[in-house]
Amino acid sequence: MYLELRHLRSIKAIHDMGGLAKAADILNITQSALSHQIKGLEDRVGMDLFVRRSKPLKLSMAGIKMLKLAERILPEIAQLEEDFRGFESGMTGRLHIAIECHACFEWLFPILNVFRDYHSNVDIDIKPGLAFNALPALAAGEVDLVISADPEDLPNIEFHELFSYKPVFVCAKEHPLAEKPFIEASDFAEQTVITYPVPLERLDLFSQLLIPANITPLLIRKIELTSIILLLVGANKGVSVLPDWVLRSTADTNQILQKQLTSRGMSRSLYAAVRTQDGHKPFVQTFLNLSYEALKYLPQK
Repeated sequence: MYLELRHLRSIKAIHDMGGLAKAADILNITQSALSHQIKGLEDRVGMDLFVRRSKPLKLSMAGIKMLKLAERILPEIAQLEEDFRGFESGMTGRLHIAIECHACFEWLFPILNVFRDYHSNVDIDIKPGLAFNALPALAAGEVDLVISADPEDLPNIEFHELFSYKPVFVCAKEHPLAEKPFIEASDFAEQTVITYPVPLERLDLFSQLLIPANITPLLIRKIELTSIILLLVGANKGVSVLPDWVLRSTADTNQILQKQLTSRGMSRSLYAAVRTQDGHKPFVQTFLNLSYEALKYLPQK
């Protein structure tokens, strides 16, 4: 038996309206066309779907079976159509995020909390394990947005600059480097550097300062949590370099000093990478607009 959605809509309309004439009006077809459609459907199923000469027109047992099918399927089709309209308009969709910046969670989570108020129907997720293969994953459609400090010229990928930040040197108040007005690459040669557990070339301290100067610290100690890094630095167990937004929102800074890197200071920018075809979507634009002002959403110490 071959059924079309129009058949289910017609059966439900006739049942709801109690007759062909009113059902034809709401279906926007002629009564003759509707009658012909029902006759053809009855020929296909091999039995009457309505009790003839009943007023209002009543469904037969076979018709009731088909009505139940219509009442189950038509709402699902309507929801699917609504979902597709949302996808097409960019009001709903998926925003799976990969992060190349380990400390970005400090500002990203507050942004996502605000984002949900605008786009509750968008599927948000942070994809773990992709931090250093994030851009290939973006191109392959595995994720939808990548937070990165290193923009690249890639086909069908666009980078949006979010905000600038300064990598800042931190040490204990009694550390010998605490007396210097600024910190240079050579100052790290005899230091224990406490940093995040990521490849060194992904860290601003190394990519922007130490690797170009061919300087290797005495010891590199990798710690997952910012709070533990600051605790160890405050206890004079080593030094670190952290984004200024981390220090701005962290209360555990009483035992440490902050110093500028190099005489001119160091500045970096964060970017959001998206597929070019997705950049216009309203929920992507909302994320970008919130991220441009991300630092104002940070908890203040």
